[in-house]
Amino acid sequence: MLADLDRGLVTVIGDDAASFLQSLLSQDLDPLRDGDGAHALLLQPQGKLLADLRVLRVDAATWWCDCERSVAPALAEGLNRFRIRVKAEVVDASAGFRAVAARGTVDAAALGIDVPEATHAHVAWRDARVVRAGWPGLAGFDVIGPAATVAAAVDALGGELAPPEELERARIEAGVVRQGFDVDERTIPQEAHLETSAVSFTKGCFVGQELVCRIDTRGHVNRYVRRLRLETPAPRGAVVEAAGRTVGEVTSVAGTVALATVRREIEPPAEVTVTWNTGETRATLEDMRR
Repeated sequence: MLADLDRGLVTVIGDDAASFLQSLLSQDLDPLRDGDGAHALLLQPQGKLLADLRVLRVDAATWWCDCERSVAPALAEGLNRFRIRVKAEVVDASAGFRAVAARGTVDAAALGIDVPEATHAHVAWRDARVVRAGWPGLAGFDVIGPAATVAAAVDALGGELAPPEELERARIEAGVVRQGFDVDERTIPQEAHLETSAVSFTKGCFVGQELVCRIDTRGHVNRYVRRLRLETPAPRGAVVEAAGRTVGEVTSVAGTVALATVRREIEPPAEVTVTWNTGETRATLEDMRR
């Protein structure tokens, strides 16, 4: 499957780029070498989410940060807010940028390259990057970069793009959250299980560290993102109910599979009711990490 991703790009370029990002992002970037990458977060000082991103080290002075396109301006602004006496330029380079996901049986050999095995590792293809990506149960890679270059890669890979809803269903089945849908500026990383892949608890200081580490050591959050198996389709924004009270809300949906933010006391597996203005359906709550 080939499908467009609605991603934007923020570049950080300069002699201090690596140390600057290391001081701000939730992930430990020091071990990364040219061609490596990582899942990371830029948090608000209060520990809630500002940007969920992938950071790629192109070289010591050049870093690409891709995120949801709608989030790129906030990511650039958030980084620039801390850029004081730093030898690095932060630029929202989303204009003319394109990202395409290749999942399942799509073979990168058509591009004449070998995609690294490590998740988020990447190689050049012309002036784009081919990044090892994929979701649980659906391996693959992404091609990201200038729109014209990515279009040429799509042609080389077969040229036929799947409809967005097909990729969306695969994402939801894999339990991968999407900013602007399942998480937003109110989200604490642990609510969406983001701490498992995007937070280092050993790197030292980063923006928002205090809350995230306090929850990890002696606290808990009040809600979690869960997967729902619906008997019949329901709309995004539908209410999740259990024992006659509201316990959550549907955040993403594709057919009869959905993600929802649900109160922590409703532990999966659990039977719930999903309601909206014109309908109602039963659903089974699942732990999306399994």
